[in-house]
Amino acid sequence: MRICIASDHRGFSLKKELFDYLNDKYDVTDLGPYSGDMVDYTKYGFLVGEKIRDSEYDFGIVICGTGIGISIACNKVKRVRCAKVNSVDDAIMTRKDNDANVIALDGKMDIKSAVEIVETFINTEFSNVERYKKRIEDIRLYEDGDYIDR
Repeated sequence: MRICIASDHRGFSLKKELFDYLNDKYDVTDLGPYSGDMVDYTKYGFLVGEKIRDSEYDFGIVICGTGIGISIACNKVKRVRCAKVNSVDDAIMTRKDNDANVIALDGKMDIKSAVEIVETFINTEFSNVERYKKRIEDIRLYEDGDYIDR
């Protein structure tokens, strides 16, 4: 399993701690930034999204001050399903029901909570329930301009 992680300046500290933890267990790539200097979350949201879209990584983790802005940017990339997650329950549901491939976290989250949420996210399988598969396919069709309300 290959994972990429990125943040903005407000998520930098948590990204660094999370990377150090995950790197001992998984094949993880830090896509930046590499200091706490101010950067725009859009750059890193788009970057992770593109890496996921191009199948270079199985999962992405993005972090900004709230997790909201970077999740919006990441979701602008086709084939990305990024969920802003606040709890283990959120992580379970977004994987089981939405087959999310990127998780967005709040940069103020403590490392213990972040580890528990991320571990749950990457170790929860998509349910393959037909109604969820249909909804994911609807999203893909809409992205491609081919959606027809069924």
